[in-house]
Amino acid sequence: MAVIDATDAPIGRLASIVAKRLLNGEEIFIVNAEKAVITGNKDEIVARYKKKREIGGTKRKGPYFPRVPHMILKRTVRGMLPYQQPKGRKAYKRLKVFIGIPEELKDKEIEKIEFQKSINYITLKELSEYLGVKWQK
Repeated sequence: MAVIDATDAPIGRLASIVAKRLLNGEEIFIVNAEKAVITGNKDEIVARYKKKREIGGTKRKGPYFPRVPHMILKRTVRGMLPYQQPKGRKAYKRLKVFIGIPEELKDKEIEKIEFQKSINYITLKELSEYLGVKWQK
């Protein structure tokens, strides 16, 4: 079991590393999902994710794209797994993603994967606010 901190990690690079490890049979918990980042122009990122949200519509039956940070990160990892095959589904079930650090994982050793810092980025928490999530103060 590995606990990975997603703070300041680009979600695409983090997701590809996590997907490989999941396919190797590892169980992975990702914490601080709201602090993961998407690099690029903020306005273009928000527009792209709003468009993904609209694809499902209101009357049709999907696909539904999440708006909360931990589910956006989990969906990104799912996109890098062979999800339509049994090995991909089993790997996806071994992934747990959390906002913040839950009590049961506070005493575990948290692994931090280092990535190069970017200048232009938006955090998943900011993106979620643009998509309509209201955070409790």
